[in-house]
Amino acid sequence: MIDLKVIKKDGAKEEFNRDKLKKGIILACEKRSIPSEDIEKIIEDVELRLLNRKSTDVSSSDIGRMVLTRLKKLDPVAYLRFASVFLEFKNIEEFKHQLQELV
Repeated sequence: MIDLKVIKKDGAKEEFNRDKLKKGIILACEKRSIPSEDIEKIIEDVELRLLNRKSTDVSSSDIGRMVLTRLKKLDPVAYLRFASVFLEFKNIEEFKHQLQELV
């Protein structure tokens, strides 16, 4: 377990929750042919980066960016799904913009 506080967008703090991270990644990867080992690798990579930080506080947006970077390399559809929630796409234009960056 990582002794880390996550600072949410509204400024609230909560304990780092590996299961919550995993759930978000699994949801983005749903119905994609992505092995569970690849999902675990993303989680382990993010946790390792978090453990190597000097601070015990991390913003939820830092964690989200770490996940996005890894999903982008793994599967573009899973990346877009995660990005649409994490980046809070407001309309189809924002979605199209992210899609164009992938192509």
